[in-house]
Amino acid sequence: MRSSLRRWSPIPFVAALVLGSGSRLAMCQLNSNSPTVTLTATLSETLTVAATPTTASFTLVSGGTSNASTVSITTTWVLNGSRTSVVLDGYFASASAALSSTAPVSNIPTSDVFGLMSTGTPTTYTAFTQTAALGTAGTGLTLFSQSITSSNRAANRTDTLSLEIQLSGTPQLPAGTYTGTLTLQAQAM
Repeated sequence: MRSSLRRWSPIPFVAALVLGSGSRLAMCQLNSNSPTVTLTATLSETLTVAATPTTASFTLVSGGTSNASTVSITTTWVLNGSRTSVVLDGYFASASAALSSTAPVSNIPTSDVFGLMSTGTPTTYTAFTQTAALGTAGTGLTLFSQSITSSNRAANRTDTLSLEIQLSGTPQLPAGTYTGTLTLQAQAM
């Protein structure tokens, strides 16, 4: 019996087992084709202006100067590489009637309405009489001009606009409630 055990060798059995399991593993893998997906992402240009508060009240002084509360203006932009500046203008619809009353009909001209933006262009009170890039000629005031570089193509800035009405040019203004609209608009160039 010893001689029959010696003749049997485990090497062929182990080799068959290893080769057999290797071929089973190779047959279990199946790879698909490799399609591709092209991605396109668009970031649109934007330019927005927000003002807080949206109303400003004055207590007028006949022949004198009246100040209103300040207006906080936030200008936000995302611009393409060809833009070199952002300009913010404030303007009225009419040079002769920035504010008007109805009874009796009377007007406060833009030459009596002043703006100051210490972080912008008018660092002293300046009348809304410019022909700015936006608005009607003789009714505007450029509030700031911001250079655009690769470091601020997507940015924002917040400025404080101080307003006043100087009635020294119209001392005979009748008592009444005067209303008008100051439009704020930015332009990217």
